[in-house]
Amino acid sequence: MTAYFLSDTAALTGRSLRHVTRSMDTIITTVITPVAMMLMFVYVFGGAIDTGSVSYVNYMLPGILLMTIASGISYTAYRLFTDVKSGIFERFQSMPIARSGVLWAHVATSLVANLIALVLVVGVALLMGFRSGAGVSAWLAAAGILLLFTLALTWLAVIPGLSASSVEGAGAFAYPLIFLPFVSSAFVPTKTMPGPVRWFAENQPVTSIVNTIRSLFAQRPVGDDIWTALAWCVGILVVAYVFAMAAYRRKIA
Repeated sequence: MTAYFLSDTAALTGRSLRHVTRSMDTIITTVITPVAMMLMFVYVFGGAIDTGSVSYVNYMLPGILLMTIASGISYTAYRLFTDVKSGIFERFQSMPIARSGVLWAHVATSLVANLIALVLVVGVALLMGFRSGAGVSAWLAAAGILLLFTLALTWLAVIPGLSASSVEGAGAFAYPLIFLPFVSSAFVPTKTMPGPVRWFAENQPVTSIVNTIRSLFAQRPVGDDIWTALAWCVGILVVAYVFAMAAYRRKIA
C-alpha cells in the first residue's frame, strides 16, 4: 500500500511540477517582493538601523527568507484551488490511485518551488554582500528549519485551497503571513519597540525562527531559540495538517 501511495504521489508531483516549470512566472513573482524588500531595506533604511557589528544584509536575510516562503505558499493555495474547481479531483477519484496522492503532490510541489525561490533569494543576497562563515552542518540546520516552516505553512495553505470560494480568497490568507516579519526581530531589534509591540514581537513564531537562522549563519550559539522555533513549526504543522485533512475529507465526500 505504501509503495502504491509513494509511486502515485511521485507521478502526480511530476505532473504538478511540469505546470510550475511551464509557468516560471509564479516563482519569479514569489521572489520579486522579498528581493524588492531586501533592496529597499539594505540600501534605503539599512544605514539608519543599528545592528552592531553585523552587516544589515546578514541581519535581515533570515526574515526575507521567511517572507519568501509566505509569498510562495499563496501559489500553493491557488494551484490547489484551480485543481478543485477544474474537477480534476473527481477524475482522479475514479482512477485506481491513492486518494490522498493528489493532495500530497501539491505539498511536495510547494516544497520544491519554495526551495527554488529561496535559492534565488540567497543568490541575490550574495550579490548584495551577504557572507557567512557557517559550516555545512549549520547550513543544513538552517535549511532543515526553513523546510519545516515551509511544510507547516504549506499545510496551512491547503485549507483555503480546498475551501475558498474564489481564487482571490484562496491566496489572500498569505498576506498577513508575508507582513508578520515586520513585527518581529527580522528587520529591527525588538528592544527598540514599544512595550506591547515588543511583547508580541518576541513571542510570535517568526522571531524565534529568525534568531535561530541568524545565529546559525553567524556561527553563534542558538540557545533556546531553536527549541522555540521547532515547537512553533511542529505545532503549526500538526494543527494545519489536522484541519487540512478534515477539509479534504469534506471536499471528496
